[in-house]
Formats: sequence, C-alpha cells, structure tokens
Amino acid sequence: MSLIFLFVFLQLGEIQNEWLQELYKTIHCYKPQFIALHFQEVGGKDYMVNMGHAENFFCIESSEEMKDYDRVCIYVDNQFQAEDSFTALGSMYFIHKTLKNIYQYDFNDMAHCFLVTHSNLSLLQFKWSRKGFMRTRWIIHNQGLDLVNVHLFHDASNLIACNSSPSIYSANRKNALRYVINRISDSCYTPLPFFLFGDFNFRLDTLSLVQHLSTSADVQTVKKDCSNEVEKIICEEKDNDHQVLLHIEEKLFTYLHQAVFREDNGRALLKYDKEAAAFQDVIREEDITFPPSYPYSEEYTKPTQYMNTRCPAWCDRILMSHTAQEFTHKVNDGEKSVVYNTVGPNVCMGDHKPVFLFFSLKTNDH
Repeated sequence: MSLIFLFVFLQLGEIQNEWLQELYKTIHCYKPQFIALHFQEVGGKDYMVNMGHAENFFCIESSEEMKDYDRVCIYVDNQFQAEDSFTALGSMYFIHKTLKNIYQYDFNDMAHCFLVTHSNLSLLQFKWSRKGFMRTRWIIHNQGLDLVNVHLFHDASNLIACNSSPSIYSANRKNALRYVINRISDSCYTPLPFFLFGDFNFRLDTLSLVQHLSTSADVQTVKKDCSNEVEKIICEEKDNDHQVLLHIEEKLFTYLHQAVFREDNGRALLKYDKEAAAFQDVIREEDITFPPSYPYSEEYTKPTQYMNTRCPAWCDRILMSHTAQEFTHKVNDGEKSVVYNTVGPNVCMGDHKPVFLFFSLKTNDH
C-alpha cells in the first residue's frame, strides 16, 4: 500500500485555487491510499480575523478530486483565545476507500478504535504559543506509527543570527525539538516508529555562510547612532565598482547572486544545513534534492524567486525515526519507491513551498 505525507503552510486568498490544483495534481500522480496533511499557522498572522475562513479550507474533503477518500479526520487547534497554549496547528488525514485495515489510537481511552468518524478532537500537545506539536497515532495494516505535526521557532533577526555559529535561534530550536522527541518517546505510551513533519524553521548556519559568501568582499558594519547596536552589514565587491554583494538587516537579506540558492537545487549550500544533524541518534531524513523551501516570493509572476527577507533555507522537512525508515525503504523493480520533493515548484504557493514524502508502506502481516 502507498502513503503520502505532505507538510503545508495553510495559504488563504487569491492563490488558494492554484495551490489546491497543485495539491490535487500531486495526489493524482502518486495515487496514495493514505494522505496526511499537516498545516501550520492556520488562520495566518491575523488568525483572530481569518480563523473562520481557514476552517472553510478544510471543506476540500468534499471536493470532487477527493471523492475516493471516504474517511477523513480533521484536527484543528483554533482556540486562539488561549494564547498561552494556542498552536495554530491543523492536521487532515484522508483514507482511500480501498484501505480497510486501519485504526486510530484514542489517547484518552488508550485503545485503538476502528476509524469510522469523519471528524473528531485530537489530544493536542503543546508548549509554546503558535508553536508546538500535535500527535496522532495509527495502525495501518498492523503497522503502528505516530504522525507528529511540528512548528518550531523562527529567526527573529538576521543580524542576531549572524552573531554566532550556531545561532541562539538554532540552539532554541534544538532544545525544542529534543523536547518534542522526548515527549513522543516517553513511557506514557508505548513508543512506536514516528514521522515528524512540519515547519522546523531550520536555517543555514548564517554566520558561516556569510563568511563564505563575503570571502572576497569588503565588509562594513553599520551601527545605530544612539547605541552600539548593529543596524546593517554590507559586503561590497573589492572590484566591479564596489557593487554591493550582500546586504543584511534585521529583516533583510539581499544577495547579488541569488541563483546560487536554485542552481543544482542549492546542493552547494547543504553543508551549511546542520540543524537536523544534531539528532542523528534518533531521526533520519531522505536526501534533499529540492531547493530551499523558504522564503519564496508571493508574486504570481515570480514563483521560483526568493524574497529578500531571509536567507533561503530548508525550513520545511519530513523526518522519521530509525524504525520508521526501516519500513519505508524498499525498492520495487529496480526503482526507488520513496519520493521526497516539493509541490508546485513552478507555481506561486506562498512563501513556503509545501514538502511531501511518498512511499510504499512495508506492511506487517502478523
């Protein structure tokens, strides 16, 4: 049987139709029997105003394109009034009519129940406002697994991210992810193979990258008049009329040769992608062969260009426990049965390109 796990940043407004068409194309291409969609920032930054519109999005369950998926589970944390615990996470799970042997765990009753309900409440597990995680547990063809929706801290300032290697933001994410892994691996429930997918906000090692990009440049640090605080970092080419090569501010990251982030899918920059490596003791990831997933332009005419707000990075990932990789990694007829890629690479999908993982599940017949 086949599954597809898809991380998505929930987008509203004018791009929604094109966004959905790209989603449907991906589903039609791979024809999975089980689909897991994980959303972050449900309702967007103006969630108090948009939450109702965001919930309308979940009506895709009744669309013509999804008619063969006769069971759907939807879990949304829409309790924005509870700011201390609000995660803005949402998860949707689609089960194809041909998939019969599937159960979902009820964390409250501590039992697996045959999945027949269309919508229900999930046990929300969280620690940070508009950040956190949401877990569901499944048995599919006698194979148990946890699916965990994750949203970790972002880099609030490009300048602070340049101060150290690793940055303070990277250290915060490391602590947060270790907390999540410990929570889903504790003895409260029997540990199972797990998939973590969502917006980890993993960033490139900014200090090391900037040092590399500015090797042959003159670096100027501009400080605010009233304090010793750095306001700008400007790197100018030593020749070529001192053209500005790199310009960094709190929320500005402009690099003259932006194509480096897209050429060969940004492979040359993967050596600066270090945050997941700290968890090799417990998690694995498929090889990344797609360009950085964030921050893409939100202009229709620039679907492959990055905004000049942050250094492009592979923020959006699908990670798995070692035991989970064991039952996803198999080869049929000489072809690799695992696909790890983005949705809508040449279409405006918002500032995040959705990331998906498709694989054939090695089922347990016992």
